[in-house]
Amino acid sequence: MKDPAKIEDYAFLSDTQTGALVSRDGCVDWLCLPRFDSPACFASLLGKKENGHWLFTPKEKVDKVSRRYRGDTLILETEIETAGGAVRLIDFMPPRGKNPDLVRIVEGLRGEVWMEMELIIRFEYGSIIPWVRKAHEGLEAIAGPDGLILRTPIETRGEDLTTVAEFTVKKGERLPFVLTWFASHEEPARAINPEHALRDTEKFWNAWAQQCHYSGPWKDAVKRSLITLKGLTYAPTGGLVAALTTSLPEGIGGVRNWDYRYCWLRDATFTLITLMRVGYRDEAKSWREWLLRAIAGSGAQMQIMYGVHGERWLYEREIPWLSGYANSKPVRVGNAASNQFQLDVFGEVLLAMHQSHVAGLQTDESDWRLQVQLMRFLESNWDQPDEGIWEVRGGRKHFTHSKMMAWVAFDRAVKLAQLCKCAAADNVERWKKIRDQIHAEVCERGYNIDKKAFTQFYGSDALDASLLMMPRVGFLPPSDERVRGTIEAVERELVRDGLVLRYRTEEENVDGLPGGEGTFLACSFWLANSLHLIGRTEEAKALFERLLTLRNDLGLISEEYDPIGKRQLGNFPQAFTHLAMVNTARILSGDEKFPTGET
Repeated sequence: MKDPAKIEDYAFLSDTQTGALVSRDGCVDWLCLPRFDSPACFASLLGKKENGHWLFTPKEKVDKVSRRYRGDTLILETEIETAGGAVRLIDFMPPRGKNPDLVRIVEGLRGEVWMEMELIIRFEYGSIIPWVRKAHEGLEAIAGPDGLILRTPIETRGEDLTTVAEFTVKKGERLPFVLTWFASHEEPARAINPEHALRDTEKFWNAWAQQCHYSGPWKDAVKRSLITLKGLTYAPTGGLVAALTTSLPEGIGGVRNWDYRYCWLRDATFTLITLMRVGYRDEAKSWREWLLRAIAGSGAQMQIMYGVHGERWLYEREIPWLSGYANSKPVRVGNAASNQFQLDVFGEVLLAMHQSHVAGLQTDESDWRLQVQLMRFLESNWDQPDEGIWEVRGGRKHFTHSKMMAWVAFDRAVKLAQLCKCAAADNVERWKKIRDQIHAEVCERGYNIDKKAFTQFYGSDALDASLLMMPRVGFLPPSDERVRGTIEAVERELVRDGLVLRYRTEEENVDGLPGGEGTFLACSFWLANSLHLIGRTEEAKALFERLLTLRNDLGLISEEYDPIGKRQLGNFPQAFTHLAMVNTARILSGDEKFPTGET
């Protein structure tokens, strides 16, 4: 069996309800239908080709492959050259209504190329072989609740539980293949015109990209990241998934493999703020409404993540029949971290509510009542240990970042109350007192005099890159010697080959998991921000430029990076990393102002 494609060798397609990954050699190895968190029908990314894929390849030797996105879109163009000619694969998913389509057009560019197609459909994460028949002017595959229909003018045949085709394509010819999902108890949707769909898809993405307000020196990188974030957004509700995939490993062969096809409140808040600041007010408004719906109810019941429709039950289980990416087991579906207690999300939610109000998304009375419920719960629970921003599974601790973000919650609640004049005076005065109490406690118990730095949790000497956020949220100003000391300590102890680890996984077994991981890319962007804030702007820009080189040829990036193996790690494409990239570009361009750090 050949080695799996590297994570960075994949391209991302999306119809803003689900997405696909296409390898450099023209194979769709991951596709969940009809939505991001549905069971995969192509799962060879996490197993073998027998778990489902869709491949187009020339029969003769390939001399060269190149690819690109068409303009500011998610239309992928892969050019394949052979001795006898050249073809272009045009792959895209039209933004849709009810039924998702994956369209693949094979276009002849030069000479004549003999092509092969191999389509292996396996529902339920590569485990269910469908019943296949010719019907409705196409080839239908049905099993359980799912149906797929392939429509193409090319003759196909069945061979060893696989649909195959062989055909030639000459210069100027364009041969379409359209794969459409439908509920198996219904008839397939009417066939689309692939050329019209291509035109409409290109128009959709270009129009969306033109709304971007950022015009700084990294405009192309920012726009590509924003397009990726739009592609990870579930259009019907406005929710943003953290990544397209599950179980791509944080260390090859390791067990740190998680399902990221859900909506984290942390990502929600940073996304909301970012979209507002670069011109996407409608998306920001939809995301804010998703956020408010998801957390509605008792503050004690607020989760750190939800499904794309706001589902709360994200039961974690293992998929034993999949061997895992590069034999990285287990493959997980669902995420048990949804049941964790993480204090920082309260700060991030209130930060987003305050920023959105300032930007013109006004807080009404019902919104405010919900936020008061959250603050009432936090008043009684901010002093409790939690699992923290990194979702550790080694037991709750008094994480310094969590306490800092609890301070942010009270600070922004006070500011929001003063702006919208919604709160009773006694609430505001009580929140001010708690805010000051938390600030004093963090400065006393979270700071290590010997390290001259804030540490991961109270009483620890371990470092944590999340504390690079301290000046950005206004807890202390960049000029404070404790902030500078923390930045310098992170540089000394958490930087590997110029990139930043979240924390040292081997220290004190804080996360309860064996093995290590790569450098965490969002933290590396945070270091660039921090260097800029303390006046080391040239170093910050140099780090940022290096981080941009870690993207693949299409501008996509995952969660982590292995500086030894020189490859991307973790789920892909990763929303949190793309968000950090956009924000750092804005910071280094002078587009963002920060709180003063005064309470």
